[in-house]
Amino acid sequence: MSTFASLELALKHFFGHDSFRPGQKKIIEAALRNQDLLTIMPTGGGKSLCFQLPALLKDGITIVVSPLIALMQDQVDSLQDNGINATYLNSTIKYEERRSRQIAILKNQVKLLYVAPERLLNERFSLFLEQVSQQVGISTIAIDEAHCVSEWGHDFRPEYSKLKLLRQRYPQIPLQALTATATKRVQQDIIQQLNLRSPDIHVASFDRPNLHYEIQPKDRNIYHKLLRTIRSESGAGIVYCLSRRRVEEVATKLKHDGIDALPYHAGLSDKERSSNQTSFLRDNIQVIVATIAFGMGIDKPDVRFVFHYDLPRSLESFYQESGRAGRDGELSKSILFFSLGDRKKIEFLIEQKADQNEQKIALQQLRQVINYAEGNDCRRTIILRYFGERYPGNCGKCDNCLNPKPIEDWTVEAQKFLSCVARCQEKFGVNHIVDVLIGSRKQKIHQYGHHLLSTYGIGKGRTADEWRMLGRSLVHQGLVGQTTDGYSVLKLNKRSWEVFRGQLAVKIAIDKHQTTTTATYNPRKEEAELLFEKLRKLRKQIGDRSSLAPYMIFADSSLKLMAQVRPKTLTDFANLSGVNEYKAQQYGDSFISAILEFNELHKLPVSIPSKSQMTTLELHQQGLSVAEIAQKRGFAISTICNHLSELLEMNQPVALNNLVTADKQQTIIKAIEQIGDASLKAIKDSLTDDYSYEEIKLVRGQKRSQT
Repeated sequence: MSTFASLELALKHFFGHDSFRPGQKKIIEAALRNQDLLTIMPTGGGKSLCFQLPALLKDGITIVVSPLIALMQDQVDSLQDNGINATYLNSTIKYEERRSRQIAILKNQVKLLYVAPERLLNERFSLFLEQVSQQVGISTIAIDEAHCVSEWGHDFRPEYSKLKLLRQRYPQIPLQALTATATKRVQQDIIQQLNLRSPDIHVASFDRPNLHYEIQPKDRNIYHKLLRTIRSESGAGIVYCLSRRRVEEVATKLKHDGIDALPYHAGLSDKERSSNQTSFLRDNIQVIVATIAFGMGIDKPDVRFVFHYDLPRSLESFYQESGRAGRDGELSKSILFFSLGDRKKIEFLIEQKADQNEQKIALQQLRQVINYAEGNDCRRTIILRYFGERYPGNCGKCDNCLNPKPIEDWTVEAQKFLSCVARCQEKFGVNHIVDVLIGSRKQKIHQYGHHLLSTYGIGKGRTADEWRMLGRSLVHQGLVGQTTDGYSVLKLNKRSWEVFRGQLAVKIAIDKHQTTTTATYNPRKEEAELLFEKLRKLRKQIGDRSSLAPYMIFADSSLKLMAQVRPKTLTDFANLSGVNEYKAQQYGDSFISAILEFNELHKLPVSIPSKSQMTTLELHQQGLSVAEIAQKRGFAISTICNHLSELLEMNQPVALNNLVTADKQQTIIKAIEQIGDASLKAIKDSLTDDYSYEEIKLVRGQKRSQT
């Protein structure tokens, strides 16, 4: 086990974060107690950290089961860029490389191993794992995308069902099952299929507080509306379309109008799909236009917007697709362009299904999406209610809350509506109840004898649309229940009776009301945004050189923090959220140079030594060596070297000749003049092993002070 004083210190050391996201710490503590775990945490909630951090704190290796090659490669690249020993074994690796990785595993040089379920249960691989278990020890087996194990899940995979053998083969090893969405039924099935022993179950909130939800009407000017909206966005985005033809059409138009966009759909060749996806992940293009084929396995956290050009088929699909925006927790946008014409297209497609039960369920799912699109309530309330989670409304981050409609008390109308539900014996949906209320003469009304009910025609003072609006709002507010077996039948609940008895008032938003706000100019904010863009370009350049997606270098949130704080020393840089010691050493110099250059251009004040740096300087002037200063102050030697190199750069009286010999200084200076001073690693690679990073850093500090 690790000797970190706290989990927070371990988090900062390995991943650079200062604090955990909601629920993460509790899950990690349970994992460290070797409990079986079932974790349901929505996309962007930080699910991967829940098995990655325990893996680094426990003895032995953690095996991670992942269904997609692209996903495991992406996670391993990201871990390695944090200085963490992780690897994967899959069909893309040649024999020599696979053997090399297996040797490293047996030498206890790897902490996380990613494998596909097929390989994990392969007989030959099982023999290798036996060897690993005996020589190194297996600390945990983490099963990602665990819903794939259940036939009730939305993406069942037969190969996952064989994972039930894991408990038999490795009875002493704790199992950790993780997924983004799972109903109660799927949760129980996962527990049963994997034979989890009294698992610690954690279901996180489905709320994505950083997402702005909005509906815009879809008309004949839809493309120009989309183009204007994309031009107003600075980050990367996804545009979802219903058909391959529409994907190609929109991607071609966007490209013609100067937007870097590419298509993605199942009709493209594997090579072209992979190439377009890589271009998007590495920020070579701004927009990917896609069908739902562009789904699981896309682990790009800095997507700033997801636009639905066409109506999604279900609210769960919409939630998963829109949730690909803002996985890093930064403010992001989801816009659904809605028209009833799209509804008719989807209804036609549903009618082509041979199975009547499938048709019934698909139509109900479509109604739920339309209720979301037409609803006047808080969008977040509607989405979370779908997942069985109650939200009080007024999120302040959706179009309905930002531009609120006038609120009216419709308690009397609600009582009429609910009374009609009761009179119809809770066997019908919204549309039938509305028909009874307005006194419709439809055959169905007479067929059931509902023209004889006391509630027949009592709602003639309101239009059918107004009654439907009330019905939607009652469902969204949880004031009436609704079945989910494909029929959407209304059912009275405890809160319905509170409305009947006058114990609960019913207030609904009834009309559109636009408000305008005037933005105030903030020069400091404008400057920070300029610097952020400069740092984004630098991140892209570094990513291209290393064949890494830019977000693997640093998250947008870390770049924004750099632009606000503007660290001028490596010590300050390493203290930023999202920056660990490894990344500070790898990239700190390049980013600090860019910040200093920006400061110079904008004539920002030059930094002065910090109190901590001055303490180091005083001890240095007393004749103490770097090692003695580090011991006296309780710091790492690298930290003291950072202080001294930064002091040299600030023209402070550091005796460089006492730290680096004159001969070495001259050689390092020549290397800097040939290569430049942006990358310590590049300078080090051009020299022999006799030169340390600390010596190079000190000489560079002195040289920078002279330019």
